[in-house]
Amino acid sequence: MELELLGNSEKSTSSKLSTVGKTLIYTTGGLAIGVSIICVPFVSPAFRKVCLPYVPATKLQLLGVARALKGRKGNLLDIGSGDGRIVFTAAKLGFKADGVELNTVLVLYSRICALLNRQYKETRFFRKNLWTFDLAPYNNIVIFGVEQMMNDLERKIVKETENDTVIVACRFPLPNMVPVQTIGHGVDTVWKYVVKK
Repeated sequence: MELELLGNSEKSTSSKLSTVGKTLIYTTGGLAIGVSIICVPFVSPAFRKVCLPYVPATKLQLLGVARALKGRKGNLLDIGSGDGRIVFTAAKLGFKADGVELNTVLVLYSRICALLNRQYKETRFFRKNLWTFDLAPYNNIVIFGVEQMMNDLERKIVKETENDTVIVACRFPLPNMVPVQTIGHGVDTVWKYVVKK
């Protein structure tokens, strides 16, 4: 009788652990899938003419951009605005700042951040293709691009912007324009250009 009770007790404990174990496995698996779904748009390239992965600006890059824009004012566009860091930094510096980004999730994220902070209420984020977006309204442009797109982007800038527009390129320089200032080094290098026509 005692052995029989002990056997039933072990089956009951084994059954409970199995249910608890299954619940933990399902919960952990569900959380992993959920996190993956949320993170995929942030880490995978969006579909573009040139695929650009989301790589957030570092603090040194933000400082370099702020230094390159010192003494400037007016309208600023961040090309490939990602999570909005450059746009928000520019807004703090007094610019009317906009961002253009193809990744829908990043645009929504930036818009929500702007809504939650009154300091950024004048910022705008456009979900548009850079190659069809009009650069003419902006006298300050910041670029976080990739090497493969810089040549085409330089042609677009020269064609669409006004004389004395300041271009700040991060991570990769423009191939033909001569920078008026170079700030930082390595991946944190920032090149400042002035359009002359």
